Amino acid sequence: MTVRKRAAKKSTPPVIDPYLPNAGNFGYRVSRYELELEYKVAINRLAGSATITAVTLAELTTFSLDLSRALSVTKVTVNGTRPAQFRAAMGKLHITLTERLPAGAAMTIAIRYGGNPRPIRSLWGEVGFEELTEGALVAGQPNGASSWFPCDDHPSAKASFRVQIATESPYFALANGKLLAKRARAGMTTWVYEQAEPTSTYLMTLQVGVYDRHRMAKNGVEIFAVLPARLRTAFDHDFGRQPQMMKLFTELFGPYPLATGYTVVVTDDDLEIPLEAQGISIFGANHCDGQRGSERLIAHELAHQWFGNSVTVQRWRHIWLHEGFACYAEWLWSEHCGERTADEWARHYHHRLKSSAQNLVLADPGPRDMFDDRVYKRGALTLHALRRRIGDTNFFALLQDWTARYRHSSVVTDDFIGLAKQYSDDSLRSLWAAWLYSTRVPPLDSGS
Repeated sequence: MTVRKRAAKKSTPPVIDPYLPNAGNFGYRVSRYELELEYKVAINRLAGSATITAVTLAELTTFSLDLSRALSVTKVTVNGTRPAQFRAAMGKLHITLTERLPAGAAMTIAIRYGGNPRPIRSLWGEVGFEELTEGALVAGQPNGASSWFPCDDHPSAKASFRVQIATESPYFALANGKLLAKRARAGMTTWVYEQAEPTSTYLMTLQVGVYDRHRMAKNGVEIFAVLPARLRTAFDHDFGRQPQMMKLFTELFGPYPLATGYTVVVTDDDLEIPLEAQGISIFGANHCDGQRGSERLIAHELAHQWFGNSVTVQRWRHIWLHEGFACYAEWLWSEHCGERTADEWARHYHHRLKSSAQNLVLADPGPRDMFDDRVYKRGALTLHALRRRIGDTNFFALLQDWTARYRHSSVVTDDFIGLAKQYSDDSLRSLWAAWLYSTRVPPLDSGS
């Protein structure tokens, strides 16, 4: 009798988020990144070191970090000791330890690396580090952080950061947080920034260009502008109402979540869309037209400081908690300015959604559709339906409770549903079923 051996099954690597199955890592939690970088603009050369403070969540002999294939690693130590092996493959830096670390052990990982950074290709285009005509920018959402530093690149993996960036002295270099130091030597200027609040890796950014910096507002939250001198006049008109916008949003959403103020960057190049970072929003020169043609986008990116940057999704399937809220903030700003009311915008976009493909589940749109405009508009409509249902007083009290309770934390849709329950005398189950979990666009008054 012949005994056949069963073929061993290939083990499938565990996945943190099916929307981005290759991003994020298991076995540890990072609490801090310290980056010391040098960037040469003319040759697009990035070199530096990363010191990562972490704690093990399980017994470890091996672990990995996310890092772009465009960057080469020359040295690694863990707790001061060279590992048994390190190798880079398929967007990961794999590290094998000489000795097993128990769960709960402290890890200090020091990595020296460099290369010619480039964006990472994704379902949503190229994301991450990008050369400009005269400088560079980082647009990290959703998985572009690893294009410029080794990290655990997942939205729920928040940490504090210190970023030291040296570049040629004609250039202005901006990173997130408070500017701690600036020093010039031998034609190079070094800038040191501290981002103290817990921050997702995709929300870290680097902006390098021939820019000037000026303060827009001193009272309340400080607002700064970083942009080419040639755009200053148009900028002062187009972005001039940001202090009033900040005042409205702090009244509606609660205190601004960062101690270091808010900075708007306008690059010298055109950008297809603006994007958010922690404490920073990045716009292209094309958004500075002297006609206030991008004011809804200015409101949208500012609102992300509360919804997305401070209160951040644990998994990308819940992205309506970022984009629906920021889109609704556009409508609230319009209403405040005496233009279209939120209700008028809701009816306008409800009509458009009814004419669009109705094959999207808002609470789980799928990776290809997570940045689809229907997520933004249906998310905003969901909030408007909720506002109509529970009334303005309860609705805005809920938003302030939401931003306070989950400040600098990670959330899922059920967290919002559970909190909203406390602000309604009646069950909201039918409202959520209609707006979050059905593909059909419900009547605007559904659940009201």
